[in-house]
Amino acid sequence: MLAAFFDNIPLMIMLVGMLVGIASSLVGTFLVLRGSSMLSDAIGHSIVFGIVIVWLLTHQQSGPIQIVGAALTGILTVFLTELLINTQRVKEDAAIGLVFPVLFSIGVLLLNLYARDVHIDTHTVLLGEIGFVWLDTVTLGDFRVPISLLSMGGMTLINGLFVLLFYKELKLATFDAPLAKALGFAPGVLFYALLMLTSSTAVAAFDAVGAVLFVAFVIVPPSTAYLLTNRLWLMFVYGALVSVLSSVSGYYLAVMWDVSIGGMMAVMTGVFLLLAFLVGPHYGLLAQMARRREQRRMNENRTLAVHLYNHESGPEQAVENVTRALREHLHWDAAKARRVVQRSREQGHILQNGEWLYLTPAGRAIAREILEPTQL
Repeated sequence: MLAAFFDNIPLMIMLVGMLVGIASSLVGTFLVLRGSSMLSDAIGHSIVFGIVIVWLLTHQQSGPIQIVGAALTGILTVFLTELLINTQRVKEDAAIGLVFPVLFSIGVLLLNLYARDVHIDTHTVLLGEIGFVWLDTVTLGDFRVPISLLSMGGMTLINGLFVLLFYKELKLATFDAPLAKALGFAPGVLFYALLMLTSSTAVAAFDAVGAVLFVAFVIVPPSTAYLLTNRLWLMFVYGALVSVLSSVSGYYLAVMWDVSIGGMMAVMTGVFLLLAFLVGPHYGLLAQMARRREQRRMNENRTLAVHLYNHESGPEQAVENVTRALREHLHWDAAKARRVVQRSREQGHILQNGEWLYLTPAGRAIAREILEPTQL
């Protein structure tokens, strides 16, 4: 049973993609909420510098030391970025754009000068090839398990435990850093720990999926989740769900169209983001259009109620509180006047007797709420 499971090539490819997506979205959720999501792009590129430095010092191309080196590079990236921001001469986005190209360029130069014959390729680091994860295996008992499956499974577990153990502190530090600092939660330390995990996830993922897909998984699933819910814990759930669906659909579409598997997975994260942007219940385009339409209808009903209230029991009531006056004084066409009158009548705001319009107690209360708010 387990042998068949690990020998299932499509399943291994999709499972690695899911784990990369889940591990990335766990840390990416806080980066997106902090408005620092592009730091993942900076870290994804600058880890080349850390990988080369670690190889020059230890001659190890993978393993825990590489992960530590990448994590330290991520911290260096953020430190240099904040150093530039604190000069107050450049903004955060400009500082990020200055720092990570420098570190990435130095890494590429060192790679070409001192490690030409070493199997560390910048193309692989950036793009990876998730379709070959089943070839690089390690023997555990009687089973050959993909190394990427183990490394990403470990990172997913570590990131999940970090979020679970420090959920309250991370939540407070993300939404109200001054209060978190006042309560002694050290938001700066938490942020740097988060970036260390982001860097570690990047170096664990780059061999399988590359930095580009890693960045897509860090940013897009949490952004999609943000469009679907206002609850933090649900953002993690939706982010993981988008990662799983993107990995599965991306794989099958890539096989169908004979294109890059990792590239199609990244595209599918964008497709789900687009769907959330269009049909999301809170911030979706259609939901916003529906809310604006409902608000417009409510304003029309209120306008009619105020108009009738102003002329109620007055000498001009016979002239003003009739349907034809709506066209003359409110500048509504006949169709719009009929719609508003019918809607107000259905909602119990007015009564109609031929051309005559009368406010009900509910309609009168609406008008008074607008015209006499301090008397309610």
